[in-house]
Amino acid sequence: MSAKTWRDSETVDFAIVGSGAAGGVIARELSQAGFSVVLFERGPRHTAATFEHDELKYTFLDGLTNSARTTPQSFRDSPDVEAQPVGSGLLPAWYAQTVGGSTTHFTANFWRFHEIDFRERSVLGPIAGTAFADWPISYAELEPYYTKVDWEIGVSGLAGACPSDPPRSKPYPMPPLPVKSSGVLFERGAKKLGLHPFPAPMAIASVPYRGRPGCVHCGFCMGFGCEAMAKSSTLYTTIPEAEATGRCEVRARSYVFRVPTNDSNRVTGVHYFDAERRERFQKARAVVLSANGAETARLLLASESARFPQGLANSSGLVGKHLMFNTYSQVEAEFEHELNEYKSVQVTRILHDFYDSDPRRGYYGGGGIDARIGPIPSVWAIERPPGDPRWGSGFKQRLKAFTRTMQSTQHGTSLPLETNSVSLDPKLKDAWGQPCIRVTYRDHPDDLANSRFMQARADEILQAAGALRTWRYPVVNSTGAPHLLGTCRMGNDPAASVVDRYHRTHDVRNLFICDGSSFVTSGRGQPTMTIQALAFRAGEHIGRFARANEI
Repeated sequence: MSAKTWRDSETVDFAIVGSGAAGGVIARELSQAGFSVVLFERGPRHTAATFEHDELKYTFLDGLTNSARTTPQSFRDSPDVEAQPVGSGLLPAWYAQTVGGSTTHFTANFWRFHEIDFRERSVLGPIAGTAFADWPISYAELEPYYTKVDWEIGVSGLAGACPSDPPRSKPYPMPPLPVKSSGVLFERGAKKLGLHPFPAPMAIASVPYRGRPGCVHCGFCMGFGCEAMAKSSTLYTTIPEAEATGRCEVRARSYVFRVPTNDSNRVTGVHYFDAERRERFQKARAVVLSANGAETARLLLASESARFPQGLANSSGLVGKHLMFNTYSQVEAEFEHELNEYKSVQVTRILHDFYDSDPRRGYYGGGGIDARIGPIPSVWAIERPPGDPRWGSGFKQRLKAFTRTMQSTQHGTSLPLETNSVSLDPKLKDAWGQPCIRVTYRDHPDDLANSRFMQARADEILQAAGALRTWRYPVVNSTGAPHLLGTCRMGNDPAASVVDRYHRTHDVRNLFICDGSSFVTSGRGQPTMTIQALAFRAGEHIGRFARANEI
């Protein structure tokens, strides 16, 4: 139960749309600062007791995520072709719909960005055909908020273990999680090659922390809610703390579909559908959009008006543009002995030796490599190398190797291209009659080259670790992703960005945006910690503006 409820007719200080990595943090920061907050979430509210280890429900039947049955999307790889509806399977823009957002079902990899991520354009120069740019803030400005994420959200890790780590003002509050077989082998192979693997920083409690228990190593992290409450989701961390102030209401099953403005060029609240699909309106003095890089852009585009014919806060024409997915590649390996990777967390060892872009490679890009189980146990069990039998006795023999296999995943950069975008499909409507998301996406050639390079390095590591055999999945153009970045980019120039360095939209003084859409560059594949650091910083500044009557 929420600690407080407001009537629609009452004007609250802030309506926050989205309860995930950013929205859950900003709700706490503003409510603890004395402001009234309604936190809107389209999905339901789960508790630790209602989460299940149901692989069919969560992986194939959209138990926690957006569903093509009610919110279909369309996809195309070029703006010159007609987008095709995606009516089943994973959607192009894939994310959780539940209180806590994607922090309920994420893997919980929590890398900080490095100093270079914020100033690559100055160091490397322009990249033709892209909107490659520096961020308007530096790592040094964000570092105190990274540390706040470590301690307020709860991150386990080992400070100083990676020689290329950026400076940090405090160590991790918890030791790293115990190493798994995959981590031992990955570390062995990497060190043989002169590389520097280190314990993975994870937003999972390795020991009891701030009233939550430590990890029970059940093996159901990626794609599942944590019934042990060890995963540091906003569902268990900042949202209950916001409610405890008596000034925050969490309004689940509430689908915000439009944000209106008045003649003074101010937003006045949010139009939303409640759980019974009745249209309602909540008055608010200011609005914060934290719905993710796809839904935030969709909402702005759907909130067009005579004053904003291209969509709310879109005088730059850049809302929805510069979508970045991050790039991925995988290498699988089979070993002689049992690994039992289906137990415990996904990742315990990572490597950042190839994090920086290196001009000698002939392209832009860098990233990190980790060692892990594949996805859920049932899917991992039936993964098969190319050429292996798909049926019969040979396939049964392959299943016996399930406990002797592991995966290395490579996470990399995505360049910001104006043609990669989220827009409104002109034909497709969702179950509420609202225009659906249309995703246009094609990877830059440098992104694909980087993925192939990273994949080859991972293969070398696994072979050095003593793999009996390794196999790769082809590096191909992306058709979807859970990381949705860059669609409302941050910047100092209103003509080249949507929000300023404090996440206030350039066009509307009392409208703020903070989620993955604010990103200027993609980072190296693990954006959630940076999203939360930005959210702690944004919450502080938004509260300061409100107290000074500058909203």
